[in-house]
Amino acid sequence: MGLSRKLLGEDEQELLHLRAHAKALIGPVVILIVVVAAAGLALGLMPTDWRPWGPWATIAVAAALLVIGTLVPWLRWLTTTCTLTDHRVITRRGILRRTGHDVPLHRIDGVSYRRGFTDRILGCGTLVLTTAIEEPMILPDVPHIKRVQIQVCDAVFASRQIAGSAQGLRAP
Repeated sequence: MGLSRKLLGEDEQELLHLRAHAKALIGPVVILIVVVAAAGLALGLMPTDWRPWGPWATIAVAAALLVIGTLVPWLRWLTTTCTLTDHRVITRRGILRRTGHDVPLHRIDGVSYRRGFTDRILGCGTLVLTTAIEEPMILPDVPHIKRVQIQVCDAVFASRQIAGSAQGLRAP
């Protein structure tokens, strides 16, 4: 599922749409397993004189921990996207309050990536787009980082060729 067509310009084409690598969900999955196991253990070992409120309190604490530690990070991952078009790089994030950032391709001066040891094993990395005007756009946990970096470089180069040919057509 890509970016909504109504958010793109008339002649703008989507080249790539992605969200962070699934490694961002490893922590929430670990929290899910630990909380469910701990709640099950607490319910199983709970003294009978703590009933009926002890089990309800245990379930309430476990549910709160699951919402904060699992559901919120998953929703954050689900609602954070990056889209490369033939005109710009578009980021959107947020669960209740949506924020977005667009960088025109002709403003991008450099495209680089960083990969730690774990990133190399998983095939992801951090994409860094530098511009002369503002701070770099840093996109963490980008899957297939080498391929994405090449696609962004190609799109930036193509946009510069189009801009250069358009400038060459103008009268001095």
